[in-house]
Amino acid sequence: MKHSEFAGAVEATFGSYGASVRADLVLSALGGRTPDEALADGAAPQRVWDAMCDALDLGEAQRFPHRRGHRRA
Repeated sequence: MKHSEFAGAVEATFGSYGASVRADLVLSALGGRTPDEALADGAAPQRVWDAMCDALDLGEAQRFPHRRGHRRA
């Protein structure tokens, strides 16, 4: 997952609340950091997204919005 895909996934899943979720949601899986803090510290966007999905119990449809419409050959 690229940083742009992460941003798109947050927007697709949380809409206008996305920025707040990124800034305010403290995740133990990320060492007690918010998604924005973890990304700023160099964490991989996929790791951050997975931690968010796990903490918020998001289903499969919401977990992979960045892969919709993409097929590997």
